[in-house]
Amino acid sequence: MLPARLQFLLPAKYRAYPHPIVPVVRLSGAIGAVVPLRQGLAMQNVAPLLERAFSVPGAKAVALVINSPGGSAAQSHLIYKRIRAFAEEKKLPVIAFVEDAAASGGYMIACAADEIYADPASIVGSIGVVSASFGFHELIERLGIERRVHTAGKSKAMLDPFRPENPDDVVRLKGLQVKIHDIFVDLVRTRRGEKLNDSYDDLFSGAFWVGAEAVDLGLVDGLGDIRTVMRQRFGEKVQFRMIEPARPPLLGRLLGRRPLVEGRLIDPQEVLGALEERSAWARLGL
Repeated sequence: MLPARLQFLLPAKYRAYPHPIVPVVRLSGAIGAVVPLRQGLAMQNVAPLLERAFSVPGAKAVALVINSPGGSAAQSHLIYKRIRAFAEEKKLPVIAFVEDAAASGGYMIACAADEIYADPASIVGSIGVVSASFGFHELIERLGIERRVHTAGKSKAMLDPFRPENPDDVVRLKGLQVKIHDIFVDLVRTRRGEKLNDSYDDLFSGAFWVGAEAVDLGLVDGLGDIRTVMRQRFGEKVQFRMIEPARPPLLGRLLGRRPLVEGRLIDPQEVLGALEERSAWARLGL
């Protein structure tokens, strides 16, 4: 075996690593709420991070640090499946750590891990499906605005916020929500198995709990932070390899924004994204 100072001469897969290495991927923000230059979670920006994490030579496990109120069901499921695909391909255990929240789609992603840990004050759960919007039809009537919608297909303008709510549209929406909810419930049951406390009737009601309660319900495996748990698992000399997203080029950051008053710069899409994400966090009381 080559001395440590000459290990760099060998291909990565043949090197000896003096300390355990754990790549860390931070998954923060609302899921699907990705706009130019704004943080969020979607396959387009998460997949490269996961690929890099699972390709780190000498890795003993991959750690996910999750802080998300949820969001798009499809994006959550895609990220979940990509984590599981990499874990099975690379034969690496995945351990998730919840910060403020792993709720709704955030918890779906956490279920991709083989073990989940949370802080006692973390919010965990919200295994349900929600759709929220506004109705503006009375407002535009007061303003004297006429709404004109022409479609090919009777359901194409379903749930139009500028027209009175149609009970048939609501029935159709709830049917879709039930199907998505079933996918979520099956996923949690598959991943958590006998750890779940099925005696609790509200487990899949969309309710959420703090970390200690989540342990009792089997939604997480224990309480702890990444540094403490990983040191207990791999020793005091474990090394964390942070997998960071690439920053957009400076020119792109400047061109992607629009001027506002008093010399400040702001992207209108960022404002909408911020409002949407703030609403998602507010549902958890955060």
